[in-house]
Amino acid sequence: MSTSEFSEAMLALTRRLRKQRPVPYLTPSQMQILGDVERSGGSSAPVDLAAMQGVRIQSLTSNLNALEAEGLVTRTPDTSDRRRLLIVVTAEGTTLVAADRAQRDKWLADAMDEELTQLERDVLHLSAPILWKLARRADSAGVIDLPARLVNHVER
Repeated sequence: MSTSEFSEAMLALTRRLRKQRPVPYLTPSQMQILGDVERSGGSSAPVDLAAMQGVRIQSLTSNLNALEAEGLVTRTPDTSDRRRLLIVVTAEGTTLVAADRAQRDKWLADAMDEELTQLERDVLHLSAPILWKLARRADSAGVIDLPARLVNHVER
């Protein structure tokens, strides 16, 4: 398989997983932001979110406004630095992320069970740290920052 074919296969799987999202009123970017905040322990500074997303803070603002309007996040002062605001996932946001993750995980697990041999499933499970290593690689937009729990896993 060529690099191009591999890339196309990864994109096709990503599109299929996005179709499994139970929340049609949020964009993929908004769900990604919500998931990033939740994975960061439930709160994150906008500048950190922008780095995780690989976008400028200005590009993030409209998505944060939409998430806040839906009651999925709130903005609260950082207790360690009152000049900074933190984006905090609400209980509803946490529930939504869990439902989203569960639905996609179920679809993927079912697809793997139905379509793949045990050896193929094992190979996919072994490839996850390798894929994270590629995702961490710097690109033309700058370094992609991953949540700490994932960075530690990839560097092993």
